Amino acid sequence: MDEGGPQQRSARDLKVRCCVVGGGPAGMMLGYLLGRAGVDVVVLEKHADFFRDFRGDTVHPSTLQVMDELGLIDGFLKLPHQKIQKMDGIFAGRSVRIADLSRLRVRYSFIAMMPQWDFLNFLRESGKRFASLKVLMNTEATDLLRRGETITGVRATTPDGPIEIEADLTIACDGRHSTVRERAGFAVEEIGAPMDVLWFRVGRRPDETENLFARIENGKMMVTFDRGDYWQCAYVIAKGQYEAVKARGLPALLDDVLRLAPILKSGIADVKSFDDVKLLTVAINRLSRWTRPGLLCIGDAAHAMSPIGGVGVNLAVQDAVATANILAARLAQGSPSEDELDAVRRRREFPVRVTQRMQVVAQNNIITAALRAGGQGVPFALRLITAMPWLQGLTAHLVGIGVRPEHVHSPAKG
Repeated sequence: MDEGGPQQRSARDLKVRCCVVGGGPAGMMLGYLLGRAGVDVVVLEKHADFFRDFRGDTVHPSTLQVMDELGLIDGFLKLPHQKIQKMDGIFAGRSVRIADLSRLRVRYSFIAMMPQWDFLNFLRESGKRFASLKVLMNTEATDLLRRGETITGVRATTPDGPIEIEADLTIACDGRHSTVRERAGFAVEEIGAPMDVLWFRVGRRPDETENLFARIENGKMMVTFDRGDYWQCAYVIAKGQYEAVKARGLPALLDDVLRLAPILKSGIADVKSFDDVKLLTVAINRLSRWTRPGLLCIGDAAHAMSPIGGVGVNLAVQDAVATANILAARLAQGSPSEDELDAVRRRREFPVRVTQRMQVVAQNNIITAALRAGGQGVPFALRLITAMPWLQGLTAHLVGIGVRPEHVHSPAKG
């Protein structure tokens, strides 16, 4: 293939070194890194923009470090965001500090709360200086191109009709409901989660300040995030109980919310109907095999994470960094072998498994107990963290830095 960016072969079709399917955190970060390395890459995003609410908005210290290594941190932190250092909760009327990121010995010892669309738009705008990177919005991958057992690209729909994109490597970053993963026939191992989440926003007055993160009382649980002019709220329900919650009616739900978080009273009228409440179905799962010849899955397409700890966005970014570190130089020469692709799984599977295991432990020892009807008292794990404050640094490391954090080693040619 000639150098100089994605090639238009006809009015409808493209040929590239790498086709990244999905413009979420994994896809946009990987597109940026490959474009920076001079690899001809196209990122497909099925929506017209990134503006979708109820997505992971926590940018952790590990991701902030990556942005620093890319020379993007100053511009990134100029975007509107809130900083979280201490994660406190109320459990059965008792205050508990869950994590203290100020104990971390890192350059950015905080979580930046930022709408995900701002993060993705920032990566898109920053990547425009790379001639080898193209982002196609409103372009949805619908099927795979094959030559025998090898994946050779994707079929996609656009507002102007269908196109085919031929690629030496296709990378699925299209989330936990991945079309690419399904078309490739990957088997998904379901690990399970005992809860789902009702996600909604409540108006916040300037004089309303509260640093509480999680609240558990009498078998009910919710999490609130201060987003400046509103509170982002996550009300946790037992798996499969959404219809039962709706049957009780919106006033009953909001009464429960206000008993847990009285500070929401002034803005609770913003929740006018169940149309303002989004159901997030929680899943923890992973693939045992991340590759086919010519195809690699990363991010949620390879391993869906629970919202516990807000680590999903950051695991996806770590996957993208590792993928570029391992494959960027090889992609400049042509199609990597399946064994070369599998090096990404071998690098990333351990941190994924450990993180998911920690989420399962939290589910079993904290959330399941909290959701049990009439459940009261502070779970033992949280009592231990309160009694031994140094453990708050450990939980902060597990949430903010994670297991085996990645650093940018891919080439920079752009």
